[in-house]
Amino acid sequence: MLRLHDSLISGNAYKCRLLLHHLRLPFERVEVDILGGASRTPAFARLNPERRIPVLELPDGTCLPESDAILCYLADGTPWLPDGRMDRAQILRWLFWEQYSHEPNIATARHWVAHLPPDPERQRLLPGKRELGLRALGVMEGHLGERSWFVADRPTVADLALYAYTHVAPEGGFDLGPFPAVRTWLERVSALPGHVPMAFADGRAA
Repeated sequence: MLRLHDSLISGNAYKCRLLLHHLRLPFERVEVDILGGASRTPAFARLNPERRIPVLELPDGTCLPESDAILCYLADGTPWLPDGRMDRAQILRWLFWEQYSHEPNIATARHWVAHLPPDPERQRLLPGKRELGLRALGVMEGHLGERSWFVADRPTVADLALYAYTHVAPEGGFDLGPFPAVRTWLERVSALPGHVPMAFADGRAA
């Protein structure tokens, strides 16, 4: 059985858990206490030398880290990862953008505000993170103003990747009010069959 080394507070882990539910793939979820340092142990380093979650552990013991790589692995051969050359390239475009321009700002601000104690240095850096996060939301708004989904005419892993931290962006102090297309898209994603909220582990309340 697949084993997902996971954390209920992590959007990067959530996107993988969400796809597993959409694909109806059985898996074992292993909660990793990232705030308590469980991902920084030598034992965890054997799963992922970067000592970060999520990690997908395959039945043969192979471990695959990096959330968007996990999405592509799981979605291969399914409608969540289209076969068309350009569609795949566009999905990769949004996955790379999510990790470069979106997650470092929106997810980081949320983590600092929601999960860590106040710190003067983080408070100094927070306005810059929020400025860049709002810029990322603006890019999404412009793109979604012309279409229902990020790529093609149906939901793909690009949507799940971007949904994970966008829907909890207010926890980092981001106001989604000025982004109506983003808000409508969030509702569209959450209405998909098989959707589970971030605070749920395996379909049951965490």
